[in-house]
Amino acid sequence: MNNRKTIWSTKYVRDEINEKIISEIAQKNNISEICASLLYNRGYTDADSAAKFLNFDDVVMYSPLLLKDVDKAVERIRQALDNNERIVIYGDYDVDGVTSVTILYLYIGAQVSYYIPNRIEEGYGLSNDAIKLISSYGVSLIITVDTGVTAVEEVEYAASLGIDVIVTDHHECQETLPDAVAVINPHRSDCQYPFKSLAGVGVIFKVICAFETLAFYDKTREAEAIKSIYYRFADLVAIGTIADVMPIVDENRMIVKFGLAMLERTQRLGLLALMEAASLGSNPNVRPVVDSRNKTVKPRKINSTYVGFTIAPRINAAGRISSASLAVELLLSQDESEARRLAHELCEINYKRQIEENKIAEEAYKKIEKEFDPKNHKVIVVGDDEWLQGVVGIVSSKVTEKYGLPSILISFDGSSVGEQSGLDFGKGSGRSIRGFNLVEALSYSKETLVKFGGHELAAGLTIRRKDVDLFRNKINEYANKTLTEEDLYYKIEADRELSLSDMTLNLAKEMAHLEPFGNMNPVPNFITKGVRVMQANLIGSGNHSKFIFEYNGKTINAVMFNKSYLNLNIKENDVVDALFTLDINNFNNNETVQMIIQDIKHSEDYLSYFKNENDIYQALRKGEKYDGDDIIPSRDDFAIVYSMLRREFRIGNDMMTEVEIYHKLQSIKDCNLRLAKIKIILEVLNELKICTVEEVNPGIYQYDIYFNPEKTNIEKSSILKKIKNQCINK
Repeated sequence: MNNRKTIWSTKYVRDEINEKIISEIAQKNNISEICASLLYNRGYTDADSAAKFLNFDDVVMYSPLLLKDVDKAVERIRQALDNNERIVIYGDYDVDGVTSVTILYLYIGAQVSYYIPNRIEEGYGLSNDAIKLISSYGVSLIITVDTGVTAVEEVEYAASLGIDVIVTDHHECQETLPDAVAVINPHRSDCQYPFKSLAGVGVIFKVICAFETLAFYDKTREAEAIKSIYYRFADLVAIGTIADVMPIVDENRMIVKFGLAMLERTQRLGLLALMEAASLGSNPNVRPVVDSRNKTVKPRKINSTYVGFTIAPRINAAGRISSASLAVELLLSQDESEARRLAHELCEINYKRQIEENKIAEEAYKKIEKEFDPKNHKVIVVGDDEWLQGVVGIVSSKVTEKYGLPSILISFDGSSVGEQSGLDFGKGSGRSIRGFNLVEALSYSKETLVKFGGHELAAGLTIRRKDVDLFRNKINEYANKTLTEEDLYYKIEADRELSLSDMTLNLAKEMAHLEPFGNMNPVPNFITKGVRVMQANLIGSGNHSKFIFEYNGKTINAVMFNKSYLNLNIKENDVVDALFTLDINNFNNNETVQMIIQDIKHSEDYLSYFKNENDIYQALRKGEKYDGDDIIPSRDDFAIVYSMLRREFRIGNDMMTEVEIYHKLQSIKDCNLRLAKIKIILEVLNELKICTVEEVNPGIYQYDIYFNPEKTNIEKSSILKKIKNQCINK
């Protein structure tokens, strides 16, 4: 099954009007015009708005009191604390849930415990079994974080046991809300909170801000109350926000900016230990690297990429294949040795997750190639009895990336408990593409599902085995109504095109002005065209590729992760276009700019050239006429090609592609032989037995040099005579 077609384009269109504006933005903000064009692309189309973005003057910290029901929640929590009631924080098992549990636990302190369901055994969200267990401990108040907005029946059951529930969540709301003491979710239709894209940890963070304001400050000092909570918890809120891929705009941008700065100087033992363990690997016997002040060495720069790809996966791994409580324990830890032990354990769990993920991915690909019907279906739905529930979501992301289609992977591993136990029930996790709202698609198919919920691009579900085929047909019925062929094109819109000479260390450093990056404020990506691959090598046990690109004498290093250039059919001397981000490589305290390749392909002009030249050559060999004499090689042309082959043969190279031959000849001073002429020369050399040259496969030549060949007049070549006769106006 073919992946969907990838289309590259650039946002930046050069014209006199925007050039003038961009120049003004650059001058007034003391930045380069390239950086100014990136701001222009992001909607900051004048110097003042660009300045506000750069200085964070466009960010508003909204009053937490604008959240619907937050006053009810604050009052009920105060009542519980005043009356010494037992409180349980009920969270989700992902990073958003773990950080949500952690900050509320740290804020409330005494009288509180937490409960995170086991993903494998209990599944997502509130459950009656968990509520029953919590009730047995005399708990009278449950506060959900990052979950609960769809738990109508479960909240009703809790009430029947005398337990009040406060729901704090950020997932999309369904028609009926739980009948809880308070349901705090900015997505509520009756919620006036201006910013709807808070993470789950962002919502509970605002609830804490509201509590701080109402309990300890006069309302007129609300900003002071919020600031005090920022200084305590913004680092954890930033981690949860980045990990849950929330838009890094508006209030989230301030949270993440402030939180990343806190992470740079964090004293949380758990986070320090996790960063140390991530840099050392999962071996607890490896001694930590320390600086001259005997403090653990952290990464040179902690940014959203580091959080998203280093911290978050290790926290997430606990909930995926073990217990998310391990991650909470780490973040709450006050003991250095215990923090280090837990951090290494999370790294080991993450490594096991990676192994399981790769195994399931390979199995899923085989099933898809065998079972998927691309003619009638646009949503991939596959399942298996052996797939680990906690990992299928990550694999679904890989499937969607590979095939360019929404996908849902279902695990029937029999690990669920209660009324959804046994192999007859499966847990599914899905990922989508832009333009296809997965929650709406699941809602359309809801009669085939036991339970579902999530976001536009990621969702989870519970399904009976017998309903899978019906569900597959139903969700594809919706997809066929809503997805067009154009939606299935994978459109990548880069910020702008750069030449190799544009790619300076100063420009790479200037990208920091646009941070923090994330959803809706992505790392700037660029396109460069027509660069030559000087070198291509495999690195990292053959899992990654390293290139040196060249254009007009300028060279630059590039790295492509998780892709082998061999599998991409990229060879040295090929001319390519690349989609990339700029990065700074620091080796032995020497900083250099490098490209991080996201995608790479042969340049269209380059491919067209070789195709056209081969077409001309094949037409000549078939006896067709040619208008002109520029195709006829001279004696000097023969000498240049023969000398190059002789040099290569002497160093042990007896086989080359036509591309390699072409580029080796182009590197010779004053040599500008076209490919069609080169192919004629090679054939004539073989005909006259000056050397043996054979095209063993299309475009691949093997040759053997005779070091004392008999002198031969090239004019004796019947091939050359025939071609001369075919040339018009020669």
